[in-house]
Amino acid sequence: MIFEFTLQNIQQAAAQFWSLAGDAKIFAFHAPMGTGKTTFIQQLCIAKGVQSVVSSPTFSIINEYVYDCNGTKRAIFHMDLYRLRDEAEAIQAGVEDTLYSGYICLVEWPEKAPALFPPGTVHVHLERINADTCRCSITQN
Repeated sequence: MIFEFTLQNIQQAAAQFWSLAGDAKIFAFHAPMGTGKTTFIQQLCIAKGVQSVVSSPTFSIINEYVYDCNGTKRAIFHMDLYRLRDEAEAIQAGVEDTLYSGYICLVEWPEKAPALFPPGTVHVHLERINADTCRCSITQN
């Protein structure tokens, strides 16, 4: 699936994303620096009903947010693997455990530890079309 969005309609794009995501839990976001991965993930969390501030986990590696799913509190994990050297370091940071937690995981820079991702991971490729528009391509393995 491919769709485009701007900052003006990013909320609608986030809602569309979730409506198409089905039961998937692991989302790997691929894009060059500055493309808008964190901005889109912030909107995905807001669309799920996260009430806390959604920020980049560049230094913490893993941020946990909570949302209400039909009266039950659920977790969303937002990970940024940019600063990690390799898969061993990702394992030490708890990335593998988090990916297999059963909760939604939104992961920036997944190419830093590709072997850790389970089957069924949804790969989200973001591409800047121009200063205002981003293209989102989604595939599942």
